[in-house]
Amino acid sequence: MNEYTLPILFGVIIGTVVRILMLRTDYRQYPTYLHGKVIHVSLGFIAASLGSVAIPAIMELEFTAVTFLTVAATQFREVRNMERNTLTEVDGFELVPRGKTYIEGIAISFESRNYLVIFTSFIGTLVFIVFNIYLAILATVVCFMISKVLMSGKTMKDIVEIDHHDLHFEGAGLYVDNIYIMNIGLPERQEEILKYGMGFVLTPKNMNVITTIANLGQRQAVLHDVSVTLGVFRDSGTPALTPLIKRDLDDGRIGIFILPQIREVTKAKKVIGAVPVLENAIRMPSESGFTNKRGQY
Repeated sequence: MNEYTLPILFGVIIGTVVRILMLRTDYRQYPTYLHGKVIHVSLGFIAASLGSVAIPAIMELEFTAVTFLTVAATQFREVRNMERNTLTEVDGFELVPRGKTYIEGIAISFESRNYLVIFTSFIGTLVFIVFNIYLAILATVVCFMISKVLMSGKTMKDIVEIDHHDLHFEGAGLYVDNIYIMNIGLPERQEEILKYGMGFVLTPKNMNVITTIANLGQRQAVLHDVSVTLGVFRDSGTPALTPLIKRDLDDGRIGIFILPQIREVTKAKKVIGAVPVLENAIRMPSESGFTNKRGQY
């Protein structure tokens, strides 16, 4: 063994472990167990190896060897394409689809986590070589904490107020509070909706949120997560039993109509509040400089 064997081995191990810690199957059942996890752990191992050998290459003045990191960036970009294509293919078979915006957010996150693994392995190997293994372990813990912060983001409960409202009909029109949802003409369907349906209203906390929750992808993410977690009372070929979200055009509130199999208001509010705010849906009109002090255009 040469002087770089242990640092490289250390970097590969910690990078792979960090990737495993960042990889979990949650209520959305993605990545799938077990084969989906094998793919991502294997890619994490490759990313850890790339980050670990970069420092020895630099110290040996093999600067051309570092150029393989650019090749790695290209390959990990294919990870995003793989996830996007896979989720897009299966999304058409969901009773309540994720939507393209949600899929793109998942694909980006899987690509970015490989870069976090490279960063962790790079720092761990560097500290091991320059100082010692104990400081390298400490540096690894710090890198993991940074990775957790970068992985976290806002959820719906951070940007909106969530209130439960009973569903009601005005003629054939279905309403949540005063927000029109859709037209249901058949009395049998109206009875099913009133029996199994639930209504919620999301009130934005500021002007930026109005634009964010108006995004169709963000709305679809809410419907998908609620339907996956609480179940959905519908089957294919029943368009009247499709969960929907509509806007109040006057104040930007969002009315949610869902048909959960678990009809518990408290659980439903928690699920809606835990839906991630999608990066591609975030808008910041207040930063444009065309608003007054009250946040109005």
